[in-house]
Amino acid sequence: MSHVTKSFRAAMLSGGALGVLFLAMPVAAQGKVSTESGAAGEDEAGNVIVVTGSIRGSLENATEAKRTALNVTDVATADSVGRFPDENIAAALARLPGVAVQLDQGQARYIQVRGAPNRWTSVSIDGLPQTGTDEGGGERAFRFDAVPAVLLQQLVVNKSLTPDITAEAITALVDLQTFSPIDDGKAGFSMTGDAGYGLMALGEGPQRQGSLRLSWTNDRIGFAIGGSHYRRNQVTDNREAGYDANGIPIDIDIRNYELTRENNGLFGAFEVRASDDLKLFVNGIFTEFRDREERHAYEIEIGEAAARGTRGLLTGSLNNVSITTNYNDGLYLNQNYIGSAGFDYDTAEGGVKGIVGYTRTENTTDLPLIQSSIRSISVDYDRTADARFPTVRLFRTVNTAGVLSRGAELTSIPITEQNLPRTVLIPIVQGVTSEAWSGRLDAWKQLDELKISAGLYTTTRDIVGNNIGIGGVVPLAATGFNPNGFATDRPWDTQFPLGVGINYVDTRAMNRELQAALGRAGINPANFVLPTSFYDQQERIIAGYAMAQWDAGPLQLVAGVRAEQYEIDNAGTVLVGAVQTPLAVSQDIFDLFPSLNIRYEASDNVVLRFGGQRGVSRPAYAAIRVGASISDTGATIGGGNPFLTPEYTWGVDAAVEYYFASNGIASISGFHRWVEDVLYQSQQRVGSDLYNSGGIDRSDYLLGSTFNGDKGTLYGVEFNIETQFDFLPGALAGLGVQGNLTLLGGDFEARNAAGQLETFAFQGLSDTVMNASVFYEYAGLSLRVAYQKRTDFLDTIGGLGAGEFRQGFENLDVIARYALTPNITLFADLANLTNETYVAYEGTPTTPSEVERIGERYLFGVRFNF
Repeated sequence: MSHVTKSFRAAMLSGGALGVLFLAMPVAAQGKVSTESGAAGEDEAGNVIVVTGSIRGSLENATEAKRTALNVTDVATADSVGRFPDENIAAALARLPGVAVQLDQGQARYIQVRGAPNRWTSVSIDGLPQTGTDEGGGERAFRFDAVPAVLLQQLVVNKSLTPDITAEAITALVDLQTFSPIDDGKAGFSMTGDAGYGLMALGEGPQRQGSLRLSWTNDRIGFAIGGSHYRRNQVTDNREAGYDANGIPIDIDIRNYELTRENNGLFGAFEVRASDDLKLFVNGIFTEFRDREERHAYEIEIGEAAARGTRGLLTGSLNNVSITTNYNDGLYLNQNYIGSAGFDYDTAEGGVKGIVGYTRTENTTDLPLIQSSIRSISVDYDRTADARFPTVRLFRTVNTAGVLSRGAELTSIPITEQNLPRTVLIPIVQGVTSEAWSGRLDAWKQLDELKISAGLYTTTRDIVGNNIGIGGVVPLAATGFNPNGFATDRPWDTQFPLGVGINYVDTRAMNRELQAALGRAGINPANFVLPTSFYDQQERIIAGYAMAQWDAGPLQLVAGVRAEQYEIDNAGTVLVGAVQTPLAVSQDIFDLFPSLNIRYEASDNVVLRFGGQRGVSRPAYAAIRVGASISDTGATIGGGNPFLTPEYTWGVDAAVEYYFASNGIASISGFHRWVEDVLYQSQQRVGSDLYNSGGIDRSDYLLGSTFNGDKGTLYGVEFNIETQFDFLPGALAGLGVQGNLTLLGGDFEARNAAGQLETFAFQGLSDTVMNASVFYEYAGLSLRVAYQKRTDFLDTIGGLGAGEFRQGFENLDVIARYALTPNITLFADLANLTNETYVAYEGTPTTPSEVERIGERYLFGVRFNF
């Protein structure tokens, strides 16, 4: 089916669904009264109509939570999250001021608050800090693509810190607050959930989602169980390229991915209100992100044939090139097991709260990459129409008495002519397991206008794993494996111009045969992992804080200090030639983190805020690992850097918040962060005797790793407005807007390999981040058009693509809801309607290094709440 036909079919489906909702509107308007809170108007017959309050209600709840907060925050309720077409919490948080997302093949994975690197945003669940581990442990950033909304009651983005919050948050701490059946306010049995089905426009793969939460409570006991599932079959169009120093391409990489992605979650809670003042609770959470990736990639090695033709910036014509083929049927898996139990004793005079928790995170990658080559091909390439989409023409290469010439033109890549002697397996096997026990105890005492608080926190975390490091390749010719027997007659699903036909190969059958061949040959791919990529670390944090809150009429002051003792034992392997030597180091750091927050109600509608704080961001596990490879001939070392110190910051925040009389907020906030010891990639002299052995002094070798730079600044201003125009007459009272604009700047200084200071851009810093939506709610009908945009930024996603610049992108979504009854709502989610193309580039956009597109997403279904 052609792309035009697919898009037309998708448009008809979405248009039909929206048409049904629009046709339902007049029926709903005939005297229907919503059971939800909202603004009242009248229709032409004088019937009283109440504007449906689903968006308005969530807006009011979030606004009230923001207004009463001690510090600078932004809040999203779980109800509002469910009203956007967001498949995970990362995409939902990106609709808050100053929050942007990082995408992996079009799906939100990490968040960046105020343009900062994702490692500067920390996460807690019900107040207990959670440290993320991605593929290889290259980031401490928390992965949000494994967290479904059904588990949560509220999401709070703390942009300024108070002493009771972990100091490991330079720009923000996101607290994910789980659903509490007793605090939900619904007595008896309740059930909420959704079911939806739709398609991805590119490839026409299905997507589906479903969630269910059951709860029951009386005035003393409450329990809840829930689960969620989201899955989509996705095709990703991809082009990659490499360039020489003059910006002329040396390879053109034509790729296509077929993905099956799942987000699964389970949740359980049991609560007992032992008295009016005491609540006991136990929570359990399981979340999972599963990504099965089938890769089809053809790298045309035009740089190798530069002497046999012409190779220009925009066009080229070359003889006798090779095409490197890459296939895999791989699996990425991230699983989190989180449990907590505690008590909350709260009276008007004071209280105490205790919680203990256990978190286990398992992150594995298994990519059996099969690589071969197709020889004796001639190629013409053309980038004149659009540098992002080079088109190619392929020909046979004819060798007549040593003279190369062109033969017949090929209509497709000859995928059954791969070179068996050059067929190899590149085993990419990675895994990280993080296991943590945590405990927290908070106590407070009210003394008239003064509230005194103090608390203790401790955690012990064991992290064992390896980063992605390729320790060799496996020749496959002797195993009997043949990659040429898996071609199909199914053409690629693609929206990008090719110039030549390509059919899919059956990568799943190919992988099954590969595993059988490896088994017959007695080859274990796990044996090819680099020994220097492994690390074994034990991390301990002991913290305490003291805080005072003074309320004097409209003025509120919150001040205090947090003390944190951080210790890490770090073990790994150093490789000198073929000799492996175990090595271990330890670090012990004590820090104080003061903070101050001032809140002043200048009037009934205006709140002024100021915050000052010191924060920290600790290095990632893979970055600080001991493991390293030493070359005595080259006087170089590559690996981790166990001497890394944390990044520290001093910061200030200020905000003016205007709360409308009936609903909503307009605000302006600014911030500034002064950062020291910024982490960055470079080469520097070792400067210690850590790697000395066998009488060899290696203190002056060049170490290629992560280092602490000098100092930097990050600053910006945020504009935000959220309101429903309930002052308008009649049906117009259903109109509303939610929008925010963040303008950012900053950079840092660090030394290059020559020891000279240079200025660098922060990874992940877009100078503009914008979210805007217009909504309309009236008599059961809810419509929203939502737009997001961020400008260019330096990539921070770990792995093979780090260090590239990412071109800015935008997304346009349309969301429709119609309440059949107060308890049942139909929905249509139409996402990525701009069919965005995501681009990475080297240096300038004229040399794009990666170009991706995933197409539009359409999902239709029903939500229920009883």
